[in-house]
Amino acid sequence: MKFLKLFACLVLVTMSLSLPAQTTKYHFVVAKDGSGNFKTVQEAINAVPDFRKKETRIFIKNGVYKEKLILAECKTLVTFIGENVDSTIITYDDYNQKKNIFGEDKGTSGSSGFYIYGTDFTVQNVTFQNTAGPVGQAVAVSVSGDKIRFKNCRFLGFQDTLYTYGRESRQYYNNCYIEGTVDFIFGSSTAVFDSCTIFGKRAGYYTAASTPEGKKFGYVFMNCNVTGNAPADSFLLGRPWRPFAKTVFINCKLDKQVRAEGWSNWSNPANEKTAYYAEYKNYGPGANTDKRVKWSHQLADDEAKQYTLKNIFTDWNPLSNN
Repeated sequence: MKFLKLFACLVLVTMSLSLPAQTTKYHFVVAKDGSGNFKTVQEAINAVPDFRKKETRIFIKNGVYKEKLILAECKTLVTFIGENVDSTIITYDDYNQKKNIFGEDKGTSGSSGFYIYGTDFTVQNVTFQNTAGPVGQAVAVSVSGDKIRFKNCRFLGFQDTLYTYGRESRQYYNNCYIEGTVDFIFGSSTAVFDSCTIFGKRAGYYTAASTPEGKKFGYVFMNCNVTGNAPADSFLLGRPWRPFAKTVFINCKLDKQVRAEGWSNWSNPANEKTAYYAEYKNYGPGANTDKRVKWSHQLADDEAKQYTLKNIFTDWNPLSNN
């Protein structure tokens, strides 16, 4: 992964950077038909000056862009704006056991279609999809950078759709749609999912956090619709990929897919002493807490009050325009 980051920062951009602005609203326009500055999204990323201290806004016209993308650490303050979330699609089809040029498995991390390392990255109205299908781990997006925002985006896949990779990464998802089967939101980052649809297919686990020891917050779901087309009682809210996993659902609608016990210890009773799973004022067919595992928590009012964006993200406000 370190090699990918270093390589991406050293990519030589051969096109001219003195491009005429398409509009005063966007710096670059990506269009498959050639009507913009670039035909591919990666070309537009490469054209962003390294460590630019101002926002670079990239408009992506409707189309299916099959690209394996890297937003390097040196590409900061980049914003993607898709033309339409249903029609602006970035896709790839790698998966865990797919072979690289040396005949080795790509692995879970190597399966991602988009690697995000740069800080202060914002996306609106874009669909990210891994089209490998139900073949095991197949990541659509892997997020390592800090202060990452997704608004009105879709993440489509099966197992391991969204990888919140970075241990020090803070991520905010607003009005997004995220679908999958097993552990389809997973990783070690601190992430808030605000007013999102979390859609379970077949059967599995909605989350698999690996929150580092000592982190106060892991995953926080606020005002989300936790649902799917899987059978009733076929999904658990989460299981701990690492012992200190933290996941909380607050004011969410939990549909019939949510099993009564709610949570799993990943076949390791020791995780029950370290993982922190909690709920507060959820509603819907899957929200009955009478049969929840005894080691999960129901937040009191004063405990729930700590789950604010200010407390979770400290010096970063994802709702600001900066």
